[in-house]
Amino acid sequence: MELAPAILGYQSWRHLLFIHWRMAAADLQPLLPDGLEIETFDGSAWLAVVPFSMERVRPWWSPPVPGISWFLETNVRTYVRHRSGQNGVWFISLDANHRLAVAIARRIWHLNYVFAKLQMRIEHSGKAAYSGMRHRQSGNYAVEVHVDRSVESSTAEPGTLDEFLLERYHLITRRPDGTFMVGQVHHGPYRFFPVAVAGVVQTLTTAQGCSVELNREPDHIVYSPGVDVGISALRACSGKCYS
Repeated sequence: MELAPAILGYQSWRHLLFIHWRMAAADLQPLLPDGLEIETFDGSAWLAVVPFSMERVRPWWSPPVPGISWFLETNVRTYVRHRSGQNGVWFISLDANHRLAVAIARRIWHLNYVFAKLQMRIEHSGKAAYSGMRHRQSGNYAVEVHVDRSVESSTAEPGTLDEFLLERYHLITRRPDGTFMVGQVHHGPYRFFPVAVAGVVQTLTTAQGCSVELNREPDHIVYSPGVDVGISALRACSGKCYS
């Protein structure tokens, strides 16, 4: 029996806004390296922009450090399957407003992080606003929504689109030598609320070569207050991968 992967660090992900657009798989496949294939739900690929707050980021042996362990992040992502059979999240790009976090993530996790000026405003009324502008690169966004807290939060039902889009516990990345790696995160199911969209304007996806129109209404959007997360080390994505 294979042992469960050790937890190397902890994070808290807060105030996540999952914004998804339905896409043709053929439009996203060219953005992937050889060895990965777009994963679909009901025949469609899905492209996401996900802004949120990264909090209490730390290795397992250390408490969180003020000024280092808190920052904002926004990722552009889709869902893929490696030729070994392992599926997971493929991050097309990731923005963060902390230069050290960008440098560490690029070096250790081999992820396409860029430095950006990011802002988030969460109000008790349910209004939430997220915005970002990259430093010395094209790509920005501004999103305003209203979170419907008049209903109870829910979790994704098995086999639904909500589960396919939200309950993702593996990421796939690629080292400079071309080796694919898989990492695992550990957290409880997301509790989420429905969202009314006030406005979405973004060029993050087009900056990465993804053909989503500038002001196209999302096909799926929900808000989650967040989860506490354990992070496992990367492993080579060949032979035995995570289940």
